[in-house]
Amino acid sequence: MDKRKLIVDTDCGSDDAMAIAMALRDENYEIVMFSTVSGNVRVKQATSNLLTVLKTVDTYYPPVYMGSNEMLKRDFVGAADTHGDDGMGDLDLVDYSLEADEGDGVEMILKTLRENDDKSIDLITLGPLTNIAKAIMKDPDTMRRIRSVVSMAVTEEAGGNVTDFAEFNVWQDAEAFKVVIDYGFEDITFVAWDASLGDAILREKDIEEIRDLSVLGRFCMDINVTLMKLNRDRFHEDILDMADPAAMFVALYPEKMEECQLCHLNVDLNEGERYGYVDIDYEGKHSEWPTAKLCIRLSAEAYKKYIHQQLK
Repeated sequence: MDKRKLIVDTDCGSDDAMAIAMALRDENYEIVMFSTVSGNVRVKQATSNLLTVLKTVDTYYPPVYMGSNEMLKRDFVGAADTHGDDGMGDLDLVDYSLEADEGDGVEMILKTLRENDDKSIDLITLGPLTNIAKAIMKDPDTMRRIRSVVSMAVTEEAGGNVTDFAEFNVWQDAEAFKVVIDYGFEDITFVAWDASLGDAILREKDIEEIRDLSVLGRFCMDINVTLMKLNRDRFHEDILDMADPAAMFVALYPEKMEECQLCHLNVDLNEGERYGYVDIDYEGKHSEWPTAKLCIRLSAEAYKKYIHQQLK
């Protein structure tokens, strides 16, 4: 069976790293390129983090292209409180000697799409949508060549994870999110932060089991040390809500979604506490808004089994 081709766009922090490690070891898929973007950390740091992950996993080495350093309009903020100053738990594990491939991330997304058959590539985004918005604005026709999009973004019932109202990837560049939803991909699924909560949360027993699987399993847990410390204050126990691994799992195995509905989305761009808030309309009252799918729950049992399979 031919492998499905993927483009992965990432602001490679500690949870991105685990998601990418799992995908690189999945024999059903081939990542044809990575693009990096500022989000959890600045794009240069995200690129070094990603290259370190590729070296650590050591399966195959898709080209890595550095993308956008600045958001469309908003100043960069980052997520050092969640992932550490280096995005990887500040454990001095990042290999800064590794170099990205020549080429701009946005341009290389478009070039890769042009050079492959129409509807032969799926796009997975794990960070702010800045690169994708720029690609749409630069060449909207070429972006129609994408077969499907799965994006880690939005929050539904859980409230925000960076403000009371907003999910981080949207909040860091809500203008880019609006460009993407207004563009109206034919097949786009947003995996909400909610999907990584509830039964999908990695609890202390899960974390220790994954750490004991292999050197890679230990790496993926250790680099999330900052998130674990944050969660001790937020949830009062040692747990990991792994949003990007959940999104990656949904992207690769959509049949494992347990709650996913069509909806219309709109995002608040007004400066203030509600910036980045996404209004979710399941009833179609605002039919002028483009339609997307929103996943808020996955099969936690299948998800955790997949983590064990890929990181052992």
